[in-house]
Amino acid sequence: MELKYTRKNAYELADGEQLDKIYAFAEDYKSFLNLSKTERGAACEARKQAEKHGYTPFTFSEKLKAGDKRYFINRGKNVFLIRIGEEDVSRCGIRIMVAHVDSPRLDLKPNPLYEENGLCYFKTHYYGGIKKYQWTALPLALHGVVMLPGGVKKEICVGEEEGDPVFYITDLLPHLGAEQGAKTLDKGVEGESLNAVAGGLPAVGETEGEPVKTAVLKLLNKKYGITEIDFQCSELCLVPAGKARDVGFDGALISSYGHDDKVCAYPEMRAIFESDTKHTVISVFADKEEVGSDGATGMQSKVISDVIDSICRSLGADPIEVRYNSRCISADVTAAYDPAYGSVYDKRNSAYISCGAAVSKYTGSKGKANTNDASAELLGCLRDCFDADGVVWQTGELGAVDAGGGGTVAKFISNLGIDTVDVGVPVLSMHAPYELVSKADVYNLYKACLAFCK
Repeated sequence: MELKYTRKNAYELADGEQLDKIYAFAEDYKSFLNLSKTERGAACEARKQAEKHGYTPFTFSEKLKAGDKRYFINRGKNVFLIRIGEEDVSRCGIRIMVAHVDSPRLDLKPNPLYEENGLCYFKTHYYGGIKKYQWTALPLALHGVVMLPGGVKKEICVGEEEGDPVFYITDLLPHLGAEQGAKTLDKGVEGESLNAVAGGLPAVGETEGEPVKTAVLKLLNKKYGITEIDFQCSELCLVPAGKARDVGFDGALISSYGHDDKVCAYPEMRAIFESDTKHTVISVFADKEEVGSDGATGMQSKVISDVIDSICRSLGADPIEVRYNSRCISADVTAAYDPAYGSVYDKRNSAYISCGAAVSKYTGSKGKANTNDASAELLGCLRDCFDADGVVWQTGELGAVDAGGGGTVAKFISNLGIDTVDVGVPVLSMHAPYELVSKADVYNLYKACLAFCK
């Protein structure tokens, strides 16, 4: 028995075979991430992978039995993967894993196109918590859908393939940036100035009005059948262009847009596919977490209760009893200790990069406001199952007391009477256009999800 607690580096504990597994899992994750930059992309990829693993569409009225595997896609952006086990759900409850698949980005406004001084721009409204100055002077890709009259849906993805054009938000050159540099970081770039260049070639024969905007609209109409009013019935966003990349000579880390929180969604999805548990398991890809989890696809909606209630009716169980006997992992990232900014962390109570899956007893801010605070009993249960399965794990708070804080979907799940705890991957540069994670931590979250399913 070790009397003192010592945080362990997952790479130092890995032998050659384990290291190969860590790196192989990371390659699969990177492939998923490159196809899942938006919640719609993640839902589409989850459906494809679910069908490969024998999952079929879920209906609320069907009669389920042990061994059934179902998926439910809520409005194209919120995913439920369901596997019915042999154990009595009334006695054992359901093992639930929830991660969100929306990430900070720049949404196009309903009337986004305008021309000024020979350039055509997209006007944007940022989504989620960002540092606005980080989104200038980098290549951006356009993702989303546009609804044409008559219910015709056009899917758009521009900027991800080799040879695609990208979009770009200008920044002020340092030679003229004295006034800008004197402002706080939060005010150096204003939200209304996050306007992306979308074109610069005037339409042939157009000399008045908005010739460049007209040319852009002609191109969009020719390729997609879009007219300007169709933007009012669209969901389009700008995200950093490019693929996930290894970082460092050893490739131990991954830099990418959207780690928060697809770095947790992918391990939980793999776990439900690969676990041999006898429990009933649900894996959820949630939407709208970055803006409060409201709406029909967010975790404050009744959809998760409806899914649980439907399963209980089908199996002849009382949904209240099932919820009280269920457990949930809110699989969300946490801030990794960054020595460059050590003053905003508590070194003794922070998660560290490459030290395994991070368990957060609570999130919230200041006096534990707006948080789920997991019970000692649940944490003890997790410790036992993680240790039994060789999971490398650690605990961590999101920064020092009063330094800030943040939240997850955990409180919305626990409000249903379900024991819930946050378990995720530590992230450096969280909410930046490109975030940084350790491959070892991603793999150990996958192992943690497998252990939890048992």
